[in-house]
Amino acid sequence: MPQGAAIAMAGLTGVSGAVALLTGLVGLRRIRRLRRAGVDVWAMVKRTGPVGDADHPRPLLQFTTKDGRVMEVGSPAPASKRRPLAGGSHVLVRYDPDDPRELVLYGHERTSWEYAFTGLGAVFLLVSTGLLLG
Repeated sequence: MPQGAAIAMAGLTGVSGAVALLTGLVGLRRIRRLRRAGVDVWAMVKRTGPVGDADHPRPLLQFTTKDGRVMEVGSPAPASKRRPLAGGSHVLVRYDPDDPRELVLYGHERTSWEYAFTGLGAVFLLVSTGLLLG
């Protein structure tokens, strides 16, 4: 492979890896912060106004904050067979007291996706380094 093409490929791979790595690390930090400082509350699942695409609808979750505000936030996770999120049911969520729109479904934080992004980003950075040195 010509020198310029190798450098371009290494640069593209490195930038992609850095973006994936940072995305994973930011997601893990957010989950860790919500686990540590978040407030647990029961939210009612509302089927009106799903958020997301047609294949994976994300219903609205309605809950009341500690200070009495009623919030309606799109579910951070889509409905699934394991967790159907049926309209009218209640789920436990953990929200950020500083920004109640930021929340996670209790026990459904999806950390595996964040670890996958972090690992894939690290691999891409290593491949980029190998292309530059090779």
